[in-house]
Amino acid sequence: MATDTLVPAARAHWRDYAELCKPRVVGLIVFTAIIGMFLATPGMVPLGVLVPATLGIGLAAASAAAINHVAEHRIDALMARTRRRPLPQGGLNRRQAFAFAMLIGGLSMYLLIAFVNVLTAVLTFASLIGYAVVYTMYLKYATPQNIVIGGAAGAAPPVLGWTAVTGQVDPHALLLFLIIFAWTPPHFWALAIYRRDDYAKAEIPMLPITHGVDYTRLQILLYTLILVVATLLPYATYMSGAVYLVGALLLDAGFLYYAVRMQYDHDDALAMRTFRYSIIYLTLLFGVFFLDHYWSRLAGLISGA
Repeated sequence: MATDTLVPAARAHWRDYAELCKPRVVGLIVFTAIIGMFLATPGMVPLGVLVPATLGIGLAAASAAAINHVAEHRIDALMARTRRRPLPQGGLNRRQAFAFAMLIGGLSMYLLIAFVNVLTAVLTFASLIGYAVVYTMYLKYATPQNIVIGGAAGAAPPVLGWTAVTGQVDPHALLLFLIIFAWTPPHFWALAIYRRDDYAKAEIPMLPITHGVDYTRLQILLYTLILVVATLLPYATYMSGAVYLVGALLLDAGFLYYAVRMQYDHDDALAMRTFRYSIIYLTLLFGVFFLDHYWSRLAGLISGA
């Protein structure tokens, strides 16, 4: 008999639903969206926008993650990194997971349309479809450039945050998009090198499988150089000031160190450290954006204290 899971289903637990949402990934998505909101205004973001926009964007990202679980439940069972997820383990079945994804996805659209603006809702929905359908169900299996093309969905959150506040897409918001778009390949390919055996077992054409690990290491370096250029553009276009520039250069130096070292140090553990640094890098970079944006106000408060 056909089953929805690979092991007998157990009673669903709230932790299983929480894991469907990929909370660590969604947390970074929401963080970059919030920074996009604050960068869109010289003052504070109104709570009437901040709260529903944050919830709406976060729920949409969680919905896309849950759909990803549903679409890949059998492949997840083959990979060491994912075999403990709720669907392969039987904590949930596909119907439960899909219903949950539709519920929180629908709630996200309601919040964005009712309390934010239609543009943000449309762009958020497009990002959801881009990741959950276009990338997960097609691109991931169609081309080793899957993460480059599909990275557009993951780069959208700061733009969504910006449009939530202003109701329009600003060129500076697109610079934030460009930074995450350039960051995604070296971030993900470092993990793909470390987990290449898993991807080979699941027959997913990731770059280290189709073109080899050495070629992938070179691509990580080239995309890191592109990322460095992208991170300098906010300063060059007067979007950000000296505080951002110093922070970005220091973080870029760290990423370049890992990317260059990977060219001659072929230890897989280094690839994993590069992946972990990339997460710290993006978090701190957007934190520096925030600090730079409010630096004059903060400096005034410090000097007046």
